[in-house]
Amino acid sequence: MSAGGIRPARTFQKAAKVTLANAQMRRNLRHATTTIREKRLRAVAELPDWEALRGEGADLKDFAMANLGDLLLDLEAAVTSRGGQVHWARDAEEAREIVARIATSHGAREVIKVKSISTDEIELNAALERHGVHAVETDLAELIVQLAEDRPSHILVPAIHRNRAEIRDLFRRRLGAELLTDDPKALAEAARVYLRGKFLTTKVAVSGANFAVAESGTVCVVESEGNGRMCVTMPDVLVTVMGIEKVLPTWQDVAVFLRLLPRSSTAERMNPYTSFWSGVREGDGPREFHLVLLDGGRTEVLADEVGRQTLRCIRCSACLNVCPVYERAGGHAYGSVYPGPIGAILTPQLLHLEDANANTLPWASSLCGACYDACPVRIDIPEVLLYLRGRINEEKPLNAEAVAFRSAAWVMSEPHRFEGAIKLARTGQGPLVRDGAIHALPGLLGGWTDSRDLPAFPRQSFREWWRTRPAPTERPDDGNAGLGEGELLAPEREDTR
Repeated sequence: MSAGGIRPARTFQKAAKVTLANAQMRRNLRHATTTIREKRLRAVAELPDWEALRGEGADLKDFAMANLGDLLLDLEAAVTSRGGQVHWARDAEEAREIVARIATSHGAREVIKVKSISTDEIELNAALERHGVHAVETDLAELIVQLAEDRPSHILVPAIHRNRAEIRDLFRRRLGAELLTDDPKALAEAARVYLRGKFLTTKVAVSGANFAVAESGTVCVVESEGNGRMCVTMPDVLVTVMGIEKVLPTWQDVAVFLRLLPRSSTAERMNPYTSFWSGVREGDGPREFHLVLLDGGRTEVLADEVGRQTLRCIRCSACLNVCPVYERAGGHAYGSVYPGPIGAILTPQLLHLEDANANTLPWASSLCGACYDACPVRIDIPEVLLYLRGRINEEKPLNAEAVAFRSAAWVMSEPHRFEGAIKLARTGQGPLVRDGAIHALPGLLGGWTDSRDLPAFPRQSFREWWRTRPAPTERPDDGNAGLGEGELLAPEREDTR
């Protein structure tokens, strides 16, 4: 099975060279991530039990994953009992076809969408276009990306790489808005005028889901603009595409994440709009509800003892906002709808480590650990990064680099081999040493000295010095002989009064 829709077109290294050349994008990102990061720190500091809350969130997600099969069946039964319909999608292709079939069966030529990474993951918009159905993004940032024929660069703020002046010019060009200023209120009003007509006339809506409650069949979407509320209440038909890892056992569990998510994402105590719905109800909201449960490689991730913690992710984007690599390279360098540290570990796993470009993502990290400290559900991203690097390297064909590292491991595994190698290196370094350092190594090793010098090996190693040093003299008896640890007598002090 293929996750579909998230395959990077280039390696991270090649993509990052392009994005790093965009100085305006780097300035936009630095300003936005710094602002969000500082606000989040203040919001989190208000909760004295924040660390305990993180632990509870991690435990709840682990419990849900350990019982995922039963919870999904409970969710299906609860949704069905309340008049909804549940569809199971093994991969992106199946999910796309299900949504397209529902839309075309109602004669829809247009659907409105709530911001949804899962629908971006399966490339739903392009698939609907092929069936003659146009998808309209209603989230402001997603709308900006769509109108610019661009790609999202951030989980929470997809248009974070664009500034207000760029958005003003875009709205003038694509919406025909008469904008004389780039004031945020004016930009939001232009989008509001455009979208209001869509809300009132479009009969089919598509959403993602932040959480779903197995015991009641309730689906939840949290957002900040109110567009989501319009999408899940006004159309006649609502289709929700949800990754299977989003299910939680009970209502009480949702309460934990409604404390974790807003503070970690938008640095708010509570998100402005939280929408819940359970099936359908006559005269209240959509008359038809479809829930599409997407696997897309998730069961394979779940089967991995180390990698499965990635599925705890609640898509808050806190890891992106603290990552020094993301701040400089930007989201587009990751080539996936999941950028930043979480994308570096999620995308390769969803693609089963079979995509050569995606397999460069675990190296898109300095391993500083800031992402782990920020994660509200304690995903140890550095641990998974190192784990995936090891797996990827094991599956690579043997090359010169691999031979060199394996040889180094063999040499360093025994003291006598290591000492012998040091002696050989000391003897052979002669022609390379200038002024006490090696400034240029030959062959493949030359990359090391392109930007740094290598200190010359000393005439005597530490081990050699240790063996030849004089034996230490015995310490005189200080009166504490025979006393156990922690029982040393206090030394006598001269009375200076």
